[in-house]
Amino acid sequence: MIIDDEPLAIQLLENFIKRTPSLSLAASYDNSVAALSALQEHPVNILFLDIQMPDLDGMTLSHLVPQETRIIFTTAFKQYAFDSYDVNALDYLLKPISYQKFLKSIAKAMQWFTSANTQTSQKKESKEPEAIFVKSDSQLVRIDISNILYVSGLKDYVQFYFDNGQRPITALMTMKAIEELLPAERFMRVHRSYIVALDKIRSIDRNSCIYIGKEVIHVSDAYRDIFNTYLQDRTK
Repeated sequence: MIIDDEPLAIQLLENFIKRTPSLSLAASYDNSVAALSALQEHPVNILFLDIQMPDLDGMTLSHLVPQETRIIFTTAFKQYAFDSYDVNALDYLLKPISYQKFLKSIAKAMQWFTSANTQTSQKKESKEPEAIFVKSDSQLVRIDISNILYVSGLKDYVQFYFDNGQRPITALMTMKAIEELLPAERFMRVHRSYIVALDKIRSIDRNSCIYIGKEVIHVSDAYRDIFNTYLQDRTK
């Protein structure tokens, strides 16, 4: 899909897509609000997204697209390049866009989807992945799952704490996202702001406070029933 408020920019990208056998165009929009509605109903793999647009700018829209849609920003302003990596964009194309640069972005996208499909297949074959990769300080950082003690969250950021003396790592992602990444049989969300490694819990007091590492985490009412069920299954 293409979203751009400039007709000539849309026409150029449409021409590039038609010339590229591996691609097919789902739709083009010059109105970002209408495009978002269509995108939520019919997600696409790749979205060519202009940044500066009226009503709803591309950077804001990028936070609202479906999870399976990957973004390639198109912009006339180089200063947005760094911002594009803060929203998991695959790439950015600086206007005026040449077909050669367009193909390089598509090659990068294809490589990403191939890698993502491989990781998905591996997850299906292996129930417990050894590590995850999170974005921290504009780079992808590997985190060994076995070293995670607990995860705390604040708005759009999470912080990983470890039991091997490693310094905490802060990443730009939501608690929901990290909850989906971590193996459910080894980690449990016990509070709006905490996910704990179940095998690292030292003790639990009668007030539903978890003692883990040097931290005391209170199990909130919203998660108490599922946590108590977990305990009952493991208590004689």
